[in-house]
Amino acid sequence: MNSLRIQLPPLNGLIIFEAAGRLASFTQAARELNMTQAAVSYGIKQLEEALGHPLFRREHQRVRLTEDGRRYHQDVTLALEHLRRSTEALRQRQAGTHVTLSCSTAFASWWMLPRLSRFRQDNPGIDLRLQTTDKDIDLDAEGISLAIRRGDGRYPGCDAVKLVDESIIPICSPAYLERAGPITSVADLKRQRLIHLDEPFRPRPNWVDYFRAAGERLAPDDRGLHLNDYALVVGAALEGQGVALGWRHQTDHLVARGLLMHPLDRPWVTGLAFHIVWSHGADLAPEAAIVRDWLAGNPPMPDPAWPARVS
Repeated sequence: MNSLRIQLPPLNGLIIFEAAGRLASFTQAARELNMTQAAVSYGIKQLEEALGHPLFRREHQRVRLTEDGRRYHQDVTLALEHLRRSTEALRQRQAGTHVTLSCSTAFASWWMLPRLSRFRQDNPGIDLRLQTTDKDIDLDAEGISLAIRRGDGRYPGCDAVKLVDESIIPICSPAYLERAGPITSVADLKRQRLIHLDEPFRPRPNWVDYFRAAGERLAPDDRGLHLNDYALVVGAALEGQGVALGWRHQTDHLVARGLLMHPLDRPWVTGLAFHIVWSHGADLAPEAAIVRDWLAGNPPMPDPAWPARVS
């Protein structure tokens, strides 16, 4: 077999070609690669001469891939992406046992932190790092091992395993219910001080959706307490500020300890779920696979003495 060095063009030329083809511009490719436009043009010309085929049509103030160039660009992109993934996986393994889990502040506060000591007991050699974010980020671009996402299990560019089905039920503090009096129907809820989650980036069910699922109508308004982070919503419910929607996987342990209660036993199972996701086709480091499987096992809550409030 002839040497790959002879059979294949220089890697640098392929990197230039991938950027120029993706951006349809030598100038933008030069900016992205921190090169001059002349260097990009020269790199493309060398690649075309090595292949014996034109890859771009040079037009006035723009370039376009030829048909051969388009097919070659698809193959080069796949090959470079596979190489990038393998390189990243190798770097993660060489860097040690650190695994990053991307999740919301609420999930970190009310689901993960109560279980963190148990995780460390079960996996003493793994450095699990929580990265909270208010939006679903690009795992590849950010170098994230795992993330928590809400949906139907289909996430573009990601593989997924279910963590827990989504079930929502009203929650409030015992002190609030003592002041408000008994709530015996869904209609009674409409007269309560409702705590609203105004999620800015991720779509989340709200009180209008909950009442609609229960066969009642609630007109959107500005009454009640509006917060933009679910960790704050739970905190407000704990402080007796009103009635909130309780995602059961995050709040049931607070109910079990008597810190919150269900003023009305009307859960809503939405049909969606929360999933653990990772980059599609990624060669997960063994430590990341261990974390994924541990999370998917839904470890039980630890000692009930775990503090209820995160100050």
